[in-house]
Amino acid sequence: MAVQPNPRIVWFEDIGRDDVAHVGGKNASLGELVRALSSEGIRVPPGFATTAEAYWAFVQANGLEGGMRRLLAGLDEGKISLDEAGKAIQELFLHGDWPEQIANEITAAYRQLCQRAGRPEVDVAVRSSATAEDLPGASFAGQQETFLNIRGERALLAACRRCYASLFTDRAISYRKAQGFDHMSVALSIGVQQMVRSDIGGSGVMFSIDTETGFKDVVLIDASWGLGENVVQGIVDPDEYQVFKPLLVDPAVVPIIGKKRGGKEQKLIYAAGEQPTRNVPTSKAERMTFVLADAEILTLARWAAAIEAHYGCPMDMEWAKDGETGEIFIVQARPETVQSRRQAAAFKSYRIVKAGRRILSGLAVGDAVVAGRVCLIEDPRDIGNFVDGSVLVTRTTDPDWVPVMKKAAAIITDHGGRTSHAAIVSRELGLPAIVGAGNATALLHDEQEVTVSCAEGDQGFVYEGTATFEAETVEVGNLPQTRTKLMLNLGNPAAAMHWWRLPADGVGLARMEFVVSNHIRVHPMALLRYDELKDEAARLEIAELTVGYPDKAEYFVDRLARGLARIAAALYPKPVIIRMSDFKTNEYAGLIGGAQFEPKEENPMIGFRGAARYYSPRYRDGFVLECRAIRRLRNDMGFRNVVVMIPFCRSTHEADRVLEVMAENGLRRGEDGLEVFVMCEVPSNVILAAEFATRFDGFSIGSNDLTQLTLGVDRDSADLAALFDEQDLAVKWMISSVIAAARKAGAKIGLCGQAPSDHPEFAAFLVECGIDSISVSPDSFIAVKRQIAAAEAARKSEQAQ
Repeated sequence: MAVQPNPRIVWFEDIGRDDVAHVGGKNASLGELVRALSSEGIRVPPGFATTAEAYWAFVQANGLEGGMRRLLAGLDEGKISLDEAGKAIQELFLHGDWPEQIANEITAAYRQLCQRAGRPEVDVAVRSSATAEDLPGASFAGQQETFLNIRGERALLAACRRCYASLFTDRAISYRKAQGFDHMSVALSIGVQQMVRSDIGGSGVMFSIDTETGFKDVVLIDASWGLGENVVQGIVDPDEYQVFKPLLVDPAVVPIIGKKRGGKEQKLIYAAGEQPTRNVPTSKAERMTFVLADAEILTLARWAAAIEAHYGCPMDMEWAKDGETGEIFIVQARPETVQSRRQAAAFKSYRIVKAGRRILSGLAVGDAVVAGRVCLIEDPRDIGNFVDGSVLVTRTTDPDWVPVMKKAAAIITDHGGRTSHAAIVSRELGLPAIVGAGNATALLHDEQEVTVSCAEGDQGFVYEGTATFEAETVEVGNLPQTRTKLMLNLGNPAAAMHWWRLPADGVGLARMEFVVSNHIRVHPMALLRYDELKDEAARLEIAELTVGYPDKAEYFVDRLARGLARIAAALYPKPVIIRMSDFKTNEYAGLIGGAQFEPKEENPMIGFRGAARYYSPRYRDGFVLECRAIRRLRNDMGFRNVVVMIPFCRSTHEADRVLEVMAENGLRRGEDGLEVFVMCEVPSNVILAAEFATRFDGFSIGSNDLTQLTLGVDRDSADLAALFDEQDLAVKWMISSVIAAARKAGAKIGLCGQAPSDHPEFAAFLVECGIDSISVSPDSFIAVKRQIAAAEAARKSEQAQ
């Protein structure tokens, strides 16, 4: 719906995305949401916008154009500084008078908004919307000002005048210059929107794409108590939720694959007097409670998906929850401008080879690694002291920091989440950043040599000194098609989405123990028998980790299900084979509280591990928790692409006992499409392959253990390293034999060992044997894919002769 010629005031419901030239991207988008998506249940607070015509009328009535041009020319010629030019132009606006007709139209619209709200002086948000902003190629987010909790006609006109002035802040002038916009061609529209009482509720930011990897099937939501500016500016460490979009269509499942409680140390609330808002500390209860319930998370995620579908591109949105009514609203929506423009055919992969002591960690922004010297700036007044090319370390950033951020090699902040100002600008600038590090300004010092790594998943790390690292551009656009499926070995949920662009056929090995050791950290039996724990230090640590979980066992199930869900989501709907826990007893003992529940063994490698644990009274209850997590993953969250795999199963009798325990706990093979595989890593698995094939849907050859047990070589022994050879004829006989037996029995057969990654000729051997799939680490995927293609081509050529 196009705006009629020369109006000064338009209501949101009368404008749409075609009206950017008149009301700017922010207001045009709000109008589009009201006009096009209200019917889908998406709520937007009512309001109106002043148009570009009103801005130019203000400029003309006050004779500002000549002064503006003169000051901007002086800036271009180097006669005056950016700060001087900006402040002088702002003063021109702040001392200007409203043309009577425009002032009357604004106040009349405000009175009408009050009537709609049923209140005499409704509180409003007054937002700036530049007529060149929020275009798909350039985000003007945060360049102009927003004023919250504005009440009354006089206060509204004053806030509107300040909005006009904010078109010429240092950051706004710098940004337009960098983006190639003519200052005198950009006007400012003002959005006047009824406030949502999120000061006594909550608010935050939402993206319809993963902000770090560009994975398009995730909605990312940040949330904190109070008004939303704290989240946007990175002043607080918010809650973070991740929702898997493809499963949102099924009302029977809850595909929330990530829930992390943030610190939320303060909240922005209403105030009286000159400052309409103020920050106050949150209560202990607020800090320990999630801002949103699961149903509210899903509602927001469905809205994000609907908004993205309507606009046809990934979106960046702001939302608010009214503390009086409990209703949720969308208060802004704009195109996402970073990940949506990345090339899908190629991405850069970084790997740390050798690094110094780990100093601190926080949320990773980007996926690069950078080494440099620290430049610590605690007070914004000291921005001028920044040394170009340094690693900027500060508490938090706001738009005034952008000129300095452009000169940084990397950025580290104490506070903020993935949707904070520091994170958004760092992505746009292509800089690695670590936000929400907590105490970076206390631990780091000026001129300290550090390495900033954002290449290890969603956690970023700062290492002492200059690390050795590798960078590789991975091209995926022209890879050959192969009969043999190539899958990925994954364990780290934080890094799983980094590999979504690889054309893998699924996940051939998802290591449950990685999730347990890194995301849970506690021995399951220590959670189940917490009252029996003798280690007081372990009791205290477990109590701290399980805050918010009335049932400590639920902590294990919830964390395990969500960790595995991120792996299952990365390549959905392709199969993801999750191996049940395969720690050795010494590794289990290393978990918090674990020593009390584990026997001491001389040779854990062939001891109490794998299937033997699952039906043993010593661990069976722990295995039940693993089953509960898998059941939740498949049934409650909707990831039916998950396949279960049993490791180190020594006999068919043992297989029967494990399958019986699984069935008792809701994981019956064949029910709801559940497939169960077995690792082939013990010679008995090869010898009795036909019998194992009647009990399982497939085999995955673990070449490391199979080599160890075939040759009698401890794979961890340095003295015997020369004898450990996966290409030994005896090992190859084992592998070829079990492949033949599996194919004869109609069972699936793959390999998930390291050999194909290390030895190209081994991949050719597997292809020759007729294996169904090979699973490798992501960094070797491209090379192995080409090896498989070459082997299949050679085999086809031989058969043709």
